[in-house]
Amino acid sequence: MKFFRPFVALFGLLLVLASLSPLSARPVRNGAVTVDLVAADASIRPGQPFWVALRITHDPHWHTYWINAGTGYPTSIAWTLPEGFSAGPIVWPAPHAVKDTAGTVTGNGYEGEVFIFTQITPPASLVPGGNVTLQAAAEWLMCKDSCMPGDATLTLTRPVTAEPPQPDTSIARLFNNAFAALPKVSADWAFTAQRDGAKITLRFASRSGATPELGDVRYFDENAVVDYVPAQPLTREGSTYVLTLTAAAEADAAAPGLKGVLTASQGFGGTEGRALLVDTPFVVREPIKETKSDAPANASGGSGTPPAGDATTASGAAPASLLGTLFLAFLGGLVLNLMPCVFPVLGIKIMGFVNQSGSDKAKVVLHGVMFAVGVLVSFWALAGLLLALRAGGSQLGWGFQLQSPAFVFAMAAFLLVFALNLSGLFEVGLSATGAGASLQSKDGLAGSFFTGMLATLVATPCSAPFLAPALGAALALSAGESLLVFTAIALGLAAPYLLLSVFPQAIKLLPRPGAWMETFKQFMAFPLYATVGWLLWVLAAQTSDDDYALLMIAFAFVLIAMAAWAYGRFGQAWGKPGKQLFGRAFAAALLVAGLWLGWPKGAVAAPAPGATGAAAYQVTWQKWSPEAVAAAQAAGKFAYVDFTARWCATCQTNKATVFSSADVLREFGAKGVVLFKADWTNKDPQITQELAKWNRSAVPFNLIYAPGKPEPVVLPELLTGGIVLEKLAEIAR
Repeated sequence: MKFFRPFVALFGLLLVLASLSPLSARPVRNGAVTVDLVAADASIRPGQPFWVALRITHDPHWHTYWINAGTGYPTSIAWTLPEGFSAGPIVWPAPHAVKDTAGTVTGNGYEGEVFIFTQITPPASLVPGGNVTLQAAAEWLMCKDSCMPGDATLTLTRPVTAEPPQPDTSIARLFNNAFAALPKVSADWAFTAQRDGAKITLRFASRSGATPELGDVRYFDENAVVDYVPAQPLTREGSTYVLTLTAAAEADAAAPGLKGVLTASQGFGGTEGRALLVDTPFVVREPIKETKSDAPANASGGSGTPPAGDATTASGAAPASLLGTLFLAFLGGLVLNLMPCVFPVLGIKIMGFVNQSGSDKAKVVLHGVMFAVGVLVSFWALAGLLLALRAGGSQLGWGFQLQSPAFVFAMAAFLLVFALNLSGLFEVGLSATGAGASLQSKDGLAGSFFTGMLATLVATPCSAPFLAPALGAALALSAGESLLVFTAIALGLAAPYLLLSVFPQAIKLLPRPGAWMETFKQFMAFPLYATVGWLLWVLAAQTSDDDYALLMIAFAFVLIAMAAWAYGRFGQAWGKPGKQLFGRAFAAALLVAGLWLGWPKGAVAAPAPGATGAAAYQVTWQKWSPEAVAAAQAAGKFAYVDFTARWCATCQTNKATVFSSADVLREFGAKGVVLFKADWTNKDPQITQELAKWNRSAVPFNLIYAPGKPEPVVLPELLTGGIVLEKLAEIAR
């Protein structure tokens, strides 16, 4: 008996060790695939959700299917769980287009090894101690040249513990990598979709203005609205990508929009990954609205499924919005008649119509109509020119969308200049007044037509500021809507001439020209200043990751205003030739300097093979927290932490110096450095506490963390690119 005691003890020890380890059934092989249940957590904690995955390993050239399979049917999982447990919906990884031997797309699915995730929630009343077994009945369709169904009943056993779960080292790395690659909602990319019969257009753009090389792009629709077989050509309109899709023949004509996954073989830049969730309604208009979203929960001990997209635009709002825009455009045209360079000649021109036509009222009206036609033709010509420039700009890669910081900055600078004109800082078009006066002297219907077509545009310098909003409309709206806006302005401008042509005696009711007109003109500058303020607010949101960029934009507006002052003070027509030349050159230099200083640089594209300098790294700041830094280190990343504040000039200088260095960006890109900003502009107890931990009470303060090293390296207050590279190399050793 004594002989067997060592073996009995060894057997008991093995039982104890087994009870402390995660227990899983062996993988099941059925047909051309092998399946099993896996989890990154080695144990279960009462009340704490965790993720489980059905792992499918395919034989070479075999595949199974996604939720919208195409020719097949998707994999399904039916759970049998202990009392009090619940299972969430399947969370699908990004699929790829499945093709037959002839290269024809036959569906959407997976090859190789794939993890299909489900979140399991145990009851809070679960008692620690003992094991819990989860059971899943999986069914799938596996295909190569032919297809066959498969099924398996799988189990996963885990011990219940009161302590936080530890990772199952046998699977955690693969599991977490697969979870991190799940399609996610992006805070940077936004989507709009339009449907025109069988044609569906999906537009998407980065809010940063970046245009990374995406590689092969394909959209997979969850609700089978899109036909999965046809090609999906990708084009560019400025910084907006346009994917042309074909509606499925069986698709519901009343389908509200697109919901699915967009994939890019080279990724969407930065940390966005290669697959993004899309959930956007079909809209009438094309502007991309902002979306709010959260990233997927962590695989280990996560609290929810990756959220669905919410990039939405209210399709019913477009007509009402357009009608409001047209009404305001018409009022703008009416207001233009009250400008000092227009109003005094209004009555004179109508009396000219009367004098040319004698007592024939019909001829007077005809003169008014011809004048209005001339105004319409002039505005249509201007609209056509701007639309042609916009079309050419799209081909050249101009970013004429309100989501483009460069476009918003250009429009703000443009409106600022014309607001300063209305305020009297300088005048527009003084040399053109003579040309307009000669046109005023023409007789007959042709004279009325050409007066309307040219005099209102060439000989009315006050019109330029009021054409600025119309220019913005031409660049931001669709072609048809832009043409309608210009038409409304023209009708507003021509309306008094038409009415006074019909009722010339009403001229007596007009107020006498006087100083009030100049006062009114200056007053009308303030709506433009308000618009500039609104655009600056938009820029603040678009450059929220870069305080220094917003500061430079504000300084740029100062230089642009100074350029307008220099032109009005020294470069106008009444000065001596030498003084005019100096003033215009000085104004041009200030304007160029302002545009250069404030022009948004945008986010740098994601690293590409062989990329150097700024092209090798995307400068994107994440909100700092000790947990976020620890997570980056755990993922094998370097972390750069900038304790900063907007009121700290040294902070902004450091940031500009470091991130303008091509060597720094190249090295950050090579090491995959994650940037964290601890913004102390407003009081933040957590930041104050962290600074105190380092015996600091002021900013700037910068740290670099390396993976696997709990202590960071501390950078000096004043930074250069060389200092940062030296410290990065120090902690990397």
